[in-house]
Amino acid sequence: MKIFFTLLIIGLHITATAQHTLSGKILLPGREPAFGASVYINGLNKGATADTSGYYRIDDIPEGIYTIRVGYVAAPTITVRNLKINQKLVQDFQFEKGDQDLGEVVVTGTMKEVSKLDSPVPVDIITAKFIYKNPVPSIFEGLSYVNGVRPQLNCNVCNTGDIHINGLEGPYTMVLIDGMPMVSGLSTVYGLSGIPNSLIDRVEIVKGPASTLYGSEAVGGLINIITKNPNKAPIFSADAFSTSWLDYNLDLGVKLKVGKRAHSILGVNYFNYQNKLDKNNDGFTDLTLQNRISIFNKWSFERLDNKQSSIAARYFYEDRWGGQMNWNKSFRGGDEIYGESIYTKRFELLGTYDLPTTENIKFQYSFSSHNQNSYYGNVPFMADQKIAFAQLLWDKTLSNHSLLFGTPLRYTYYNDNTVATETIDQVDKADKIVLPGFFAQDEITLGDHTLLLGARYDYNSRHGSIFTPRVAYKYKFNQTDVIRFNFGRGFRVVNLFTEDHAALTGARQVVVEEKLKPEQSWNANINFVKKMVIGNSFIGIDASAFYTYFTNRILPDYETNPNQIIYNNLNGYAVSKGLSLNLDFNFPFPLTIFTGVTLMDNFQYENYSRTRPMLTEKVTGVWTVSYEIPKSGISFDYTGNLYGPMRLPTLGPLDPRASMSGVWSLQNVQITKKFRSGLEIYGGVKNILNFTPPANSIARSMDPFDKNVLFNDAGEAVPTTDNPYGLTFDPSYVFAPNQGIRGFLGLRYTID
Repeated sequence: MKIFFTLLIIGLHITATAQHTLSGKILLPGREPAFGASVYINGLNKGATADTSGYYRIDDIPEGIYTIRVGYVAAPTITVRNLKINQKLVQDFQFEKGDQDLGEVVVTGTMKEVSKLDSPVPVDIITAKFIYKNPVPSIFEGLSYVNGVRPQLNCNVCNTGDIHINGLEGPYTMVLIDGMPMVSGLSTVYGLSGIPNSLIDRVEIVKGPASTLYGSEAVGGLINIITKNPNKAPIFSADAFSTSWLDYNLDLGVKLKVGKRAHSILGVNYFNYQNKLDKNNDGFTDLTLQNRISIFNKWSFERLDNKQSSIAARYFYEDRWGGQMNWNKSFRGGDEIYGESIYTKRFELLGTYDLPTTENIKFQYSFSSHNQNSYYGNVPFMADQKIAFAQLLWDKTLSNHSLLFGTPLRYTYYNDNTVATETIDQVDKADKIVLPGFFAQDEITLGDHTLLLGARYDYNSRHGSIFTPRVAYKYKFNQTDVIRFNFGRGFRVVNLFTEDHAALTGARQVVVEEKLKPEQSWNANINFVKKMVIGNSFIGIDASAFYTYFTNRILPDYETNPNQIIYNNLNGYAVSKGLSLNLDFNFPFPLTIFTGVTLMDNFQYENYSRTRPMLTEKVTGVWTVSYEIPKSGISFDYTGNLYGPMRLPTLGPLDPRASMSGVWSLQNVQITKKFRSGLEIYGGVKNILNFTPPANSIARSMDPFDKNVLFNDAGEAVPTTDNPYGLTFDPSYVFAPNQGIRGFLGLRYTID
């Protein structure tokens, strides 16, 4: 009997300490394998990574009840609690539609929904979850941590800016909302503010010209802000945060359902900053004071045969000003106290309707009205712009040919109080441009080879015929390795005063030496993507090389005369070229790392001289490190960027300000606590290195109206005792925000 009990105890001990196995497949919607997805067992510090077939396996698991977490790049984590493992267990996981890494499905590159790996055009994806890793009040700032993309401030006083892609200025970047050209011309420097982050589903970025599909302005790149589908949006979402600078941001989102077939989302963004600070002691506000509200409403309608229909509208209002610390609205437009005050009203309407035909024909339309009432010191700028856009798209598949035909029509009305809309007799006349066009695209698939051929013809009522061809080739070695080659032409019709803020602010005189011709470019880029599993870790590699050649390029000349900004077509050529590398690391434990670097060589060649454009960096780097403690619901995010030296617009050889910016970096840390109720509390520190540009960035900030500047007969500033460097007031010397280190705290609540 004693022997029996001994054997029984030994048997029970062996059973209790037996090691088991957990295995299975991790799949995306459509049952595609989630290659690189990680499976992690809480409490054991054990995990595995899915292979190319989506298969994973974890060995040597003691019997017990566990919480399993499944992660896939930027996707929301799948959590399975109270999973009992007491034998060899096979457990599959599948991401629901809309929960997978949004980089897997893209539409911007070809105007068709396709997996990122299968797209012949390389597309970068920014998810809402990525934006939350460093909370910002607008998508403009949210793009700061995307490789090769840099939000550029254009004015030290009013803090307006635009988006640079691969070192090319903001006007070369086209911004779409749900595929519609909503942000252009007058709204280039203001239209990226006020889009509620709570309603952004993802942002797709194409680096390089996309003029064949999207027309003018898509020369350097394309940013498509895709809002959430009302059918799949959360029932309610709220996000509010503030920083130690006392700026406040609120995002609200609500889903509504009317009847059986109509779904709607309503979003509101409110931003307020009224705390005048002058930490660099130059007498000017470090951050523009703002009061901004944006209301966005989108409807989708269920129809027969899965036909789609949606319509959305947005209203935007902003009152912003920056200037001397003792400025108030009673000084608006005067020459006593300097201030830059901008009132902006904007309305947008956009929609899509699938025609009730057997063929896949879609009608898209948009309208925007942008009104600006502004004073830059005592210089008024009153402008009104209206853009109407419509196009028919016919999507047709024949055998291995995926065809797309489009007939876009764009009408632009623009008027302001500058010489831009004056006749020779100095009579004000609104500028009206009609731009009809036609494009065709054929995507041919032959096994692992894909060839895309496209061409577009536009007729600009001012400049005449414009032809933009395009060719792309993709070879898919296997499920993990892809190479792409793209070649195409781009063009841009210049709207000087609406796109270049430096033409309006400061004391420099604007000189347009000739009738400006449309810019043209030819671009080639090659892209290689590889995904690897090393041990239980996943590594994604995305490398690109790009080359763009410009003719008729227009760049502001700050150097010929330090008191002028001279615009003309380049009598020569300009080149933008470089290399880009992105690396993703996904470990079997809850750590993910993303890092990217872009090396650029941008120059213009004119009169046997090669020069580098102003405010164009040589290198950019970005990184995001995220770690999660599953049991506690706490996560850590460390984000940062780095920018290489760039030339800065000084005011001549006597200017004491540096002509190069040096290397600088903005870095942030964030801690987030998640509760099962849907509540999140987050906080952290922005700009932990406390980097700010030089305190003397604004030249002669003590004399913004140049009342004490002595000029010679040629209009040049003369050095005097009070002005030893011969400077004039100039706020265009700007390359980084003036906000130093600051803390932030926020709440986020979601009801699914």
